[in-house]
Amino acid sequence: MRNVLILSGAQALAMSGISIVLLLGGILGAELAPTAVLTTLPVAIMVVGVALSTLPAAFLMRRVGRKPGFIGAALLAGLAALIAGFAVQIGSFVMLCTATFLIGAQGAFLQQYRFAATESVDPSQSGRAVSFVLLGGIAAAFMGPEIAVRASNLIPGTIYMGSFIALAVLYGLAAIVLLFYQKQQGQATQTLDPGRSLRAVASQPTFLLAVFVAAVSYGVMTFVMTATPVHLTSAHGYALGTTSNILKSHIAAMYIPSLFTGVLIDRLGLQRVMVGGALTLLASAVVGVGASNLPGYYAALILLGLGWNLLFVGATVLLTKTYAPGERFRAQALNDFTVFGVQATASLSAGAALQLAGWQVVNIIGFALLLFTLGFLLRGQKIIRSAVTA
Repeated sequence: MRNVLILSGAQALAMSGISIVLLLGGILGAELAPTAVLTTLPVAIMVVGVALSTLPAAFLMRRVGRKPGFIGAALLAGLAALIAGFAVQIGSFVMLCTATFLIGAQGAFLQQYRFAATESVDPSQSGRAVSFVLLGGIAAAFMGPEIAVRASNLIPGTIYMGSFIALAVLYGLAAIVLLFYQKQQGQATQTLDPGRSLRAVASQPTFLLAVFVAAVSYGVMTFVMTATPVHLTSAHGYALGTTSNILKSHIAAMYIPSLFTGVLIDRLGLQRVMVGGALTLLASAVVGVGASNLPGYYAALILLGLGWNLLFVGATVLLTKTYAPGERFRAQALNDFTVFGVQATASLSAGAALQLAGWQVVNIIGFALLLFTLGFLLRGQKIIRSAVTA
């Protein structure tokens, strides 16, 4: 349980960087991008950094271990935050995108925290371990945007440069916390047996379902979330503080349910929780289509976060049922590469979809994908049940 606590604390600090980029990336993109279509590129390129780094992150940690990988990634992100601050000072859009790409690379290691947590507890406690690590996102939901706003004028004459300097400090603190992470006994011997081929693991219906559900949940959530700050500031002229509050509510809704998601999985069953997540995301899309004022946007983004949590935690737990210890790095790498590849595509297309089609269409696209996913979940009841009882 010690590692789970450490990973949750590191998650709170490192996840704050993601929330800061989500808040400021689109706003700075609107100021620095050469064309309006590229407004959300700083956020999108961060997600691309996550996607492209998932395979290297998994294979690097297979070779050197979880702890060196986690610490090294946090230090790299701290350097990237300083580069982002300098980019803001000199008004370089290219440098800003380079920095957010590197922050995204750290995000690939950050996503491995949940798998490291499941390796630190009994398999029967995997749902609660994943949920507990994700609890760190609650602190990040409030800490990241709040620091971004309060530190925005820290450097006179250059707004938002101070936000990224403060972010570099957070990544440094995360690296310090991770120094206390302990390698689990038996992990080295477990990886000596390579197990089945990746093709054999990935061809399982359970694996395919877990990856598909996780990809859709992250893709739809990112698609809407990336478009939100730009839509609120550009279309409605809301102040940074107002936009920050809505984003904080959304990120809090993503992680506060982790207080009870593991318990819900234990009591209601994995399939019911995942179906509940899909229905909640569908409700978010319906509310989002009709949103025209602050209460509507708050409701849509809160439902978006809640549904994502139920569906993504459920998919993560389902994935852990599909591989043996010696197969875990390859299986996790393929899962994260697929999930965050979809997320990157969603983030890259969000700005163009918003500019060309509008806010309502962004939500309608999400609704259609989620309806399709709900059908898959309902048809996959036997697959999920057999995986849980195996």
